[in-house]
Amino acid sequence: MQTIEVKIEAFGAIERLLPKPLQFEFAKESLILDVLNHIVDRYPDATKAMDKCACAIGEDIVTRQTVLNSSCTVVLLSPVAGG
Repeated sequence: MQTIEVKIEAFGAIERLLPKPLQFEFAKESLILDVLNHIVDRYPDATKAMDKCACAIGEDIVTRQTVLNSSCTVVLLSPVAGG
């Protein structure tokens, strides 16, 4: 089984709920959803924030169904309220 390295960067409220640095190995072709579920399993206090966060790779916002084929950094963005 091929594995990929996924680094996690978090901003906003989620940043305070997760340790730094945060990095995991996943099977190639895992989904962003698999990464988020793994984080919630290890850090249950982050569950509510993870349910509402946006995810990005590079400059692109990605869905939870995005397939990861290579090592990358996933950025977790807390929702922003205001007006």
